[in-house]
Amino acid sequence: MSSPNPSILAEPAVPRVLPLIVYLLIPALGSKLLPHPDYWLYVIKVAVVAGLVIWFRPRLPELRWSFSWIAVAVGFGIAVVWEVLSRQVPGLERLYEHVVHLVTGKELPPAKPPEAWTPLTVFKEAPALAYFFIAIRVLARSLLVPLFEEVFYRSFVYRYIISAKFDTLPLTTRHAGAWLATSALFAVAHPDQWLPGFLCGAAYQWLVIRSGRLGDAILAHAITNGALSAWVIYRGTWDFS
Repeated sequence: MSSPNPSILAEPAVPRVLPLIVYLLIPALGSKLLPHPDYWLYVIKVAVVAGLVIWFRPRLPELRWSFSWIAVAVGFGIAVVWEVLSRQVPGLERLYEHVVHLVTGKELPPAKPPEAWTPLTVFKEAPALAYFFIAIRVLARSLLVPLFEEVFYRSFVYRYIISAKFDTLPLTTRHAGAWLATSALFAVAHPDQWLPGFLCGAAYQWLVIRSGRLGDAILAHAITNGALSAWVIYRGTWDFS
């Protein structure tokens, strides 16, 4: 078997894109070998992606945490916006059904309830295991996801839209089209919360352009996800977690 082309692995896009691709692909693989595969596959993908982030870290000079009070304020502000708008604005699938209803007169199907994530119910006979999955999910969403998502969207996608030689552009580069497109992509990646997703992506991008630090967006993203996770767990609704 021939070894991978080293030129491909050396491309600057690889460490910025591969962790997100792996994060999305592992759950799609499915598994009939494990009980409750959704929960176990989540743990597996977190472990694999964390390993990739650590492995690629030397090639990602922009991947550094930073602190600013503006980033903190944006993080909490987006959490509030996400909570409010997500309960008032229909998701993309529901909007499509409304459009079909208006155009064709076809009866509007009943709204689908959000997919339940209920570890305390699924693992009621093993509460320690349930809390293990909760802890992994909250920690991953609050610490790991902001790292590779911000590298992908703010460092790679935004700059790549401007130039194929994206790694030569400073993070402070301003480009309205790239800003809009990156925010729209972030919205599509969150179809059930597309509007708060768009605003979220735009706000995080603004932080990076403003400061030139990817770490400001990472911090804001971490605060948003952590606050949302804490809120829904407190309420016992489990969505956004």
